[in-house]
Amino acid sequence: MIRLHGFAASNYFNMVKLALLEKGVEFEFVSVHGSQDPEFLAKSPRGKVPVLETEQGFLNETFVILEYLEETQGGKALLPSDPYQRGVVRALAKEIELYIELPARSCFMEVFFGGKVDQAIKDKARVELLAGVATLARHGRFAPYVAGSEMTIADLYFLYSFELACTVAQKLFDIDLKAELPQGVALLELLAQNPNVQSVAADRDAELAAFIASIRASRG
Repeated sequence: MIRLHGFAASNYFNMVKLALLEKGVEFEFVSVHGSQDPEFLAKSPRGKVPVLETEQGFLNETFVILEYLEETQGGKALLPSDPYQRGVVRALAKEIELYIELPARSCFMEVFFGGKVDQAIKDKARVELLAGVATLARHGRFAPYVAGSEMTIADLYFLYSFELACTVAQKLFDIDLKAELPQGVALLELLAQNPNVQSVAADRDAELAAFIASIRASRG
């Protein structure tokens, strides 16, 4: 049986977990945080989660894991069958990751964990977040899902990236990204009605406060 290694407060872990639930794949959950311990580095070379354990070995990197699940597991398809449309979905997912999630992540330490981020990094994040949301507004269809009428991996990236980015933009820059992408707000409301999304959110919320507290405590 597939085993998913990670923790419920991780947005990337939750992308894979939701994909497994949506596809109806049976899996075991292994609770672990990323680390530089040799034992964990043997499973995840960068020491990050999520990690998917298969009969053949371990796979890391969220996008690779999602592609692997699509290629090897049945159930609900999260990529279109048409090669061009698959390319569109992949492009949207990468745009969300590179231009929304990663700029927001560069400021997580200050927004969520009580640290400080260099002003130059924050200035860069502000510009990139606005450009990233504008990119998604141009490229996404939101009809009602990011790429069209069906849920895809682009929606997994959107769901677990956009709201975090909104929090960063609001707290650091007093910018309302949801006002910049109202069609995204409608999609978040639609996804919130999904039972699997609700299940993932419940697990995340149960763990999130303790996770944030542990990071703050580790900083002294």
